Amino acid sequence: MAQPHFELPFFTNLLILLVAARIFGEVFERFKQPAMIGEIIAGMILGPSLFNLIHRTEDIKVISELGIFLLVIIAGLEINIDDILRSLKGRNIIISIMAFFLPIFGGMAVGYYFDLDLMTTVFIGLCVAITALPVSIRILMDLGKINSEVGQKIISVAIFDDVLALSILGVLLNIKDTDRSVTDVLQAGSISLLKLSVFILLLTLAYLFIRRILRRGDYLKESLDKLVSVIRGKEPLFALFFAFVLLFATVTENLGLHFIVGAFFAAMLISESLIGRENLQAIETTTSKMAMGFLAPIFFAGIGLEFNISSIGNISLLIAVIVVSYLSKIVGGYLGGTMAGLGGRVSLTLGIGLNARGIMELVIANIAYRNGLIGTEVFSILVIMGVLTTLTTPLLLKRAFARMDA
Repeated sequence: MAQPHFELPFFTNLLILLVAARIFGEVFERFKQPAMIGEIIAGMILGPSLFNLIHRTEDIKVISELGIFLLVIIAGLEINIDDILRSLKGRNIIISIMAFFLPIFGGMAVGYYFDLDLMTTVFIGLCVAITALPVSIRILMDLGKINSEVGQKIISVAIFDDVLALSILGVLLNIKDTDRSVTDVLQAGSISLLKLSVFILLLTLAYLFIRRILRRGDYLKESLDKLVSVIRGKEPLFALFFAFVLLFATVTENLGLHFIVGAFFAAMLISESLIGRENLQAIETTTSKMAMGFLAPIFFAGIGLEFNISSIGNISLLIAVIVVSYLSKIVGGYLGGTMAGLGGRVSLTLGIGLNARGIMELVIANIAYRNGLIGTEVFSILVIMGVLTTLTTPLLLKRAFARMDA
């Protein structure tokens, strides 16, 4: 019989996890790699995969949930709804569709080939299809290509992918309690789509209302500044912003969708033209400090704690997921680019730029795992896939831009 594991006190666990995550994150930052990779590795070292020193307790899970919440808000603040509408105009929609649906069907084909259950198969497809917008922005900034034509197309397609993936996530979580028969799935899926449509309608009305306010000049910014000056508590702007985000998160939860869907879309509605540059920067700075300084490292280290290398018994599945994730995304972007009239090298660069999964894929995989929709083996495989694609994309994209410029 296995001996019971001795658990350290909660704050001791938290201290060790945070310090290790920050140290490994700093090391990876020094090598021009995302800090989240080092933070995940810190969790792997401390967790069951190696030293088995720390387990993911309920308290750590709560902090991780807050980390997910803030990471999704940061991603939403990077997106403007006008950018989404721009990605749907003209031939851009062809790129967005090919770069999302070819990977999702490729990932689902892997699940079907290995005879996995329906929900696991769909989640593999969803994790393969997504592009991590914050990671893509960081990579393009490091390469000095953020304002290039290809860079802007990568960002617009990544925005489309993230929005569509989170919408599908909301529907999938609504049908998780069915018996998975075709009739029940179709019925629950139809109800979920109806709920999602209601939320999109509310979001559209809010967007149109905001557009109407913007026609009145700086009315909202001036009103917000007056309100903030009257409130005597500390950080009133931050409190008002989070009340707005939590309102949308509450609405989506009451509709049966995941709270991150509402948080993501609420953050998208906040723009510089709405509340002013200084107010937006203040919100972004405070949110980023809370997330990147404490909650996000705990979340990513928590993923490392959940990761268990010994759970991966099907090496063929691991290889298939990794190969399909690379090929389907790059080929999807390439075909979409050529169909939209772009040159071959430009299209290839576009496909490579969309290949980083990073934050958003790990968030979705973690939610699926926590809800019992995928097992430990598939979760660990998806973590490896997210880490590999994020690590290799900067190197591949740098070479692709060099060839394109030449």
